[in-house]
Amino acid sequence: MRVLQFVVRTYHGPAVRVLEKLWTEHSPNMVVSLVPHFNRALRESFEKAFPGRPFVTVLTDLADYPKHFWVERESQYVVCGTDKAVEQARALGHLDGTVFRTSGMILHPRFYEPNSLDRTAERKKLGLDPDLPTGIVLFGGYGTSKMLDILRQLNRSSLQVQLILICGRNEKLAAVLRREPTRILIQVEGFTTQIPYFMALSDFFIGKPGPGSISEALSKHLPVIIDCNAWTLPQERYNAQWVREKEVGIVVHSHRQVASAVAELLKPGELAQFRARTAAMENRAVFEIPAIFEKILNGSPEKVLAESGIKTFKSQI
Repeated sequence: MRVLQFVVRTYHGPAVRVLEKLWTEHSPNMVVSLVPHFNRALRESFEKAFPGRPFVTVLTDLADYPKHFWVERESQYVVCGTDKAVEQARALGHLDGTVFRTSGMILHPRFYEPNSLDRTAERKKLGLDPDLPTGIVLFGGYGTSKMLDILRQLNRSSLQVQLILICGRNEKLAAVLRREPTRILIQVEGFTTQIPYFMALSDFFIGKPGPGSISEALSKHLPVIIDCNAWTLPQERYNAQWVREKEVGIVVHSHRQVASAVAELLKPGELAQFRARTAAMENRAVFEIPAIFEKILNGSPEKVLAESGIKTFKSQI
């Protein structure tokens, strides 16, 4: 991370010149950034090309960590999905009316589609027990060998659970998991766009501490089991702290502790309480952010408060 940020700073001048040329060629009315590291260069180059036109940074992480990852002093408008990110933007000097607090992270609209499926029938179709607690194991688009370790842990335990394992494009991993002799029932999936469907059939989530995975799971009222240690990406470490603070999951030091975390989650009454806390969260960010863009583009960002319900930092306190 530090090496990357050093390289970004070293080539800041050339990057600004390249980007300024890009903006001049395309003449955008507004630039929206959903990427970290480069927002100083993006903002500075756009200001050089078209002074006064709005530049918006939308954080797709729960917090701005480490420094200069998302929010820069040069940022013009900042859209944050947590109170922590709002506080960080304010600490850099961003004023009321330029920092907007949404209700969470951006999710694909399919996560908001009405859920009318019959969980009993759908679990049976997958060869699963309709009545057993079901965990979905998901580690990004290419899976990870950790998934085999997690399966073996739970298989060795006495826990009465079953798993849906999503391997993404890692066909080798999927084949290994399908061949693994198990006591517990499993359903192994390769690449799929039906994550909301599989989450709807599940009771809890096991995966990495990424903001997208956590937010997707919570949108389906699934408490999360994630790990956080020295190998965790710096920008994802706050996510584990946030999960603890909100009491929407269990954070382990290593994936080798997943079985004990599942056992804790399945203690009498615990799963219901965790799911109740996740259900209390209502993330509508993907629908809120376009309203923010519209008002900023029209030169009236303060109207967002009155007309769309979006909150700036001032309204929060």
